[in-house]
Amino acid sequence: MITVLRLDHRLGRDTRITTHVCLTARAFGADKVILSGERDKHIIESAEKVVENWGGDFQVEYRKAYMPVVKEHIKMGYEIIHLTMYGKHVEDVVPEIRDNGKDKLIIVGGSRVPTEIYEAADWNLSVTNQPHSEVAALAICLHYMMDGDELNTIYDDGKMQIIPNNEHKEVIKKE
Repeated sequence: MITVLRLDHRLGRDTRITTHVCLTARAFGADKVILSGERDKHIIESAEKVVENWGGDFQVEYRKAYMPVVKEHIKMGYEIIHLTMYGKHVEDVVPEIRDNGKDKLIIVGGSRVPTEIYEAADWNLSVTNQPHSEVAALAICLHYMMDGDELNTIYDDGKMQIIPNNEHKEVIKKE
């Protein structure tokens, strides 16, 4: 089980990025996103609509405060992974993380990540030690975690499916 925790969502300011965190988490193999910060029902509804149309078992839930979420996941035996440009390079440690059999809580930041997140994490991981997007970091981290297998995922329960095509858009709509 891979759960992504999005820290401190802010209405209006973070809507697009948080939506992209949800879309990326789903597309790259996570099972669930937990949003913390300000409640934004539109993001949850949007993610639910994607699952309805494109398939899968992906879930999004809201929890105002993030530290209780982190502590609950620690108690449940999850490995806590915080994505930050200050961490160890993901490609150097992901085989150890991927192959240990533990469920994962992957934390992606918001406005400012407090020290307690760095301290609670089993792993502070970076995809680069340069400023970058949390969406890009999540995609790269999940890609390594899934060993690239997520790129070929097709959900049979979706109402829509893309047929790859170099010349035009081709979408199958199932009844």
